[in-house]
Amino acid sequence: MALTSKIRVGVLRGGPSKEHDVSIKTGANVLKNLPENYSPIDIYIDKEGIWHVQGIAEDPSKVVRKIDIFFNALHGEYGEDGGLQHTLDLFGIPYTGSGRMASVFAMHKGHAKKFLDNHGIKSPYHRIYKKTDANLPTIAQLWKIIPNPSIVKPISGGSSIGVSLVQNPQELAEALDLAFSLSNEIIIEEYISGKEATCGVIDHYRSKSIYPLFPSEPVPLKNSRFFDHDSKFINKSRSIHPGRFSAMEKEAIQNAATTIHKVMGLRHYSRSDFIVNPKRGIYFLEVNSLPGLYINAPFTEALTAVGQTFSGFLDHVITLALKGK
Repeated sequence: MALTSKIRVGVLRGGPSKEHDVSIKTGANVLKNLPENYSPIDIYIDKEGIWHVQGIAEDPSKVVRKIDIFFNALHGEYGEDGGLQHTLDLFGIPYTGSGRMASVFAMHKGHAKKFLDNHGIKSPYHRIYKKTDANLPTIAQLWKIIPNPSIVKPISGGSSIGVSLVQNPQELAEALDLAFSLSNEIIIEEYISGKEATCGVIDHYRSKSIYPLFPSEPVPLKNSRFFDHDSKFINKSRSIHPGRFSAMEKEAIQNAATTIHKVMGLRHYSRSDFIVNPKRGIYFLEVNSLPGLYINAPFTEALTAVGQTFSGFLDHVITLALKGK
């Protein structure tokens, strides 16, 4: 660590994933709110994966010499799937967020669902298809064997990019084209109606090894059929904090988010998404090992709901990373 009074924090943002623009917003919010005892260094990674410091392209091996710790503000591929974590592990520089293997499994929706099923976390019925396999049956044949209606989405990613609600064969064909344009492997799962819920957790906070925040309730816009990517980031729909859940539902959501974080070996913080059906109960949808931290994001608003400032949260997470926790 440098012999200065301030810890040099390299904030990694941007990246080659389709969540590049969201990551820019997360990184900007982190840079703006770092406490005074840290010296922020903005590290922009472009869509080709080139690192930039103060607008100048630099090799990562040189960037690490200027950094005491990295704050990983990337989302999606590279930043959230273990790729970046592998690079940072080789450099031996501490960083925030989950480690390599936990990131790999959390990013792959199929692996995560299968693993969590063994720990009592139920998911909607689903099937996984590779791009090469999906051409075998016709759309009509596939329509007969998948749940109806269904959600079709790329297998990897914590975003709603490429997610479609399917209610007829024509929509299935369009959804497959979209999902396969983003990934060589997709997941088709049963659509379960109900209220969406998202619940963040924080490590080693307020005397708890894993502290669950209040579940938030994303609310789709009036004409949206579900809480898709356009609802979140283009039409800027809102979330309710805390969500409108019964005491039993709230506790169950928090317990599930805590279990997911723990058994998957996630680190520092994470956010899990669920659907709450009044008759069938609570179903796990996916986990985000690096949830969005931009202004008005569900995670940042959930921090406010429990009386935690964003700057205080950043300080807590960086401290955990520096201590190797």
